[in-house]
Amino acid sequence: MRRVETALSRTAGVASADVNYALGRARITYDPSKASRAQIADAIVDAGYDVPAPEVASEERIELGVLGMTCAACVRRIENAIGAVPGVAKAEVDLVRHIATVTFSPAATSVEAISAAIEGAGYEVVRDDTSAQAGHDASEARAKAIEDAEERETVSMRRGFIVAAALTVPLLVVAMSHGAMPWTETSFGRWLQLALATPVVLGPGRRFFRLAWVAAKHRAADMNTLVALGAGAAWLYSTIALVAPGLFPHAAHGAVPHLYFEAAAAVLTFVLLGKMLEARARKRLSDAVRGLLALQPKMARRVRGDAEEEIPIAALRPGDLVRVRPGERIPADGSVVAGTSAVDEAMLTGESLPVDKVVGDPVHGGTLNQSGAVTFRVERAGKGTALARIVEAVEQAQGSKAPIARLADTVSGIFVPIVLAIAIVTFIVWTAIDPTSTGIAIAVERLVAVLVIACPCALGLATPAAVAVGTGRGAELGILVKGGAALEGLSRITSVLLDKTGTVTEGKPKLTDVVPAAGREPAELLAAAASVELESEHPLAKAVVAGARERGAEPRAGEGFVSRAGKGVSALVAGREVRVGTASWLREAGADTSALETDAEKLAGAGKTPFFVSIDGKLAGLVAVADTPARGAREAIAALRALGVRVTMLTGDRERTARAIADTLGIDAVVAEVSPEDKARTVAEERAKGEVVMMVGDGINDAPALAGAHVGVAIGGGVDVAVAAADVALLREGITSLPVALRLGRATMSTIRRNLFWAFVYNLVGIPLAAGALYPLMGWQLSPVIASAAMSLSSVSVLASSLLLRSFARSKR
Repeated sequence: MRRVETALSRTAGVASADVNYALGRARITYDPSKASRAQIADAIVDAGYDVPAPEVASEERIELGVLGMTCAACVRRIENAIGAVPGVAKAEVDLVRHIATVTFSPAATSVEAISAAIEGAGYEVVRDDTSAQAGHDASEARAKAIEDAEERETVSMRRGFIVAAALTVPLLVVAMSHGAMPWTETSFGRWLQLALATPVVLGPGRRFFRLAWVAAKHRAADMNTLVALGAGAAWLYSTIALVAPGLFPHAAHGAVPHLYFEAAAAVLTFVLLGKMLEARARKRLSDAVRGLLALQPKMARRVRGDAEEEIPIAALRPGDLVRVRPGERIPADGSVVAGTSAVDEAMLTGESLPVDKVVGDPVHGGTLNQSGAVTFRVERAGKGTALARIVEAVEQAQGSKAPIARLADTVSGIFVPIVLAIAIVTFIVWTAIDPTSTGIAIAVERLVAVLVIACPCALGLATPAAVAVGTGRGAELGILVKGGAALEGLSRITSVLLDKTGTVTEGKPKLTDVVPAAGREPAELLAAAASVELESEHPLAKAVVAGARERGAEPRAGEGFVSRAGKGVSALVAGREVRVGTASWLREAGADTSALETDAEKLAGAGKTPFFVSIDGKLAGLVAVADTPARGAREAIAALRALGVRVTMLTGDRERTARAIADTLGIDAVVAEVSPEDKARTVAEERAKGEVVMMVGDGINDAPALAGAHVGVAIGGGVDVAVAAADVALLREGITSLPVALRLGRATMSTIRRNLFWAFVYNLVGIPLAAGALYPLMGWQLSPVIASAAMSLSSVSVLASSLLLRSFARSKR
């Protein structure tokens, strides 16, 4: 015991250690920023004892709010700092939302250690009291904490900008009068420039120097470094030229060195203006998430006996009874236990008409109770509700990176050092060309212009801003796109594979035909088939059971139920083996289906799905069901073809049935009589042809095919699809949302490419122009004042470009 305590106390970061021999446990107080659980466990093992593996999840995922980021270099620095923490598997930082998403092993590290790493890199971690909250509540609290912090920062910047602008405007008048006002050329005018510029540099501009110093302490450089060096160099050079002009060549001959106080002040003023506009634009990027969060009420009316009490929704627990009055939003997911009402579920289903609710019906958090008072029992609260899962999915999507961003990330990582090198080379070259005081002044001007025109912010915002707006707009349209990679995949789709049932059809088939074999009665045939299908969850099986009951043939429970994907089902009913399914499935039991093959072909040609039925290895007849095409399916498929996409329908139905449905909907290619495994193989074959494949299915039975496609799409009602194993979930409007999703993906990628193009072109053109590379040939040059204005507007223009996606419409105009 003593040896363990000694070993632990010698471990860096451990404050105290108390070992209980009887229980075989050690209580340890330690600093997570200096020691991890893994290091403490190693110390115990080194002392000669074993440490059992903790019974925790192998990995956890957290989101932390991070303040102080200004450009892509900050993102890279934070990701590197978090990645260096032992136990961290993955770290992604979103510059737009100010969120760090970290996947880590709780056995090896902790949230405190990750937070300490971020703070050690020079940034602030938003700390909010969300430990007792979950899911939706924690997300909302974190978002509110970040928003409050950003608002304080914006107010500070606005105040600083007003002060800076009030001093910079008269400074520009004095400095750029060029003799129009003779007194500005006097000693008084020169000292007045110092008096006007210094408060700007040391006041509102102090933030850039402070952040640049923080970066320097961590051996890094970012946008603040460029701004601080540019403004600092202009102010320092001008101050020396004013205070000690004799240090400059030819000063003894009466030549007065040029001053650049106006450049220093204007650079800082324009950057402050740009940051203010950027903050305002960035706030709009999260409008979609804020809109979803606003659907959740803050309070709930819990029922205890005959009494009601108002409580925060965070306090709701499964089993609680909650009363909702007309006009109020439902606070959690559950089932009605008393009362009747009509509930507006448009936010989940897209249906404009309210849905009637009676005892036993489900209700969902965020939906609007309209006509009556109901009491419901809470089944899912907090992060378990459908709304919370949708919000979480949207937030994760907005924070994810699209593959196209890799180039920008790579460039951003080396951008600032390269710009610093170019600025130094620029200064050396222009000084070498003209070593006089005038030449040095020009060299300083070029140096400052290069430093302030370079903008890593535009590169860093180009992709995440567009992804944030695109996924947010998708959520508003009922299209849940789970990340930047899925958005990029949507833009490149060339082949769409559609599962038939529930995708291109309504998924609510009905029994249409009962054809008994010779010597069999229709009621006997139907009862036998329904008894086997009673155990199946397939929509077609349910149609057979429902049709049998409607016709008075009550099914009986069978035994030994067997289901063979793509073939059929079998069971023992009253001691007899009954098989229902394809001809090949019946032939395996020795049944000859040739007598009814012609009837089956006729039914299939009419778009119906026939099933053969055998009893004890002898053909008993066949039954057929039909499913109606989904509303808007034909128009959606026409829209897909208009987008240049090849459409193929996959189904387990017979070829003729599938072809009849395909002809009705305008689908050219059909792959019939396929099992779930065959669908996955079809996806692989399409990919092998070089197609970019989208698979559209129910997200459960088609999981292998969905996983194998470039983009998997689940169609559902908005309740469970948020956690479906698909890249895209269509929450409402069914297949009619599919072409909208493709157009949204293409529009988002077009925006990203436009953003990246202008961000790269801006820097590729602006930096040589600022360096004076074009001056000898064309006489073009750029003053630091104009350069700083251009830099400030470049990131704002990228955000404004991304915000155009907010106007993306469901239908083409």
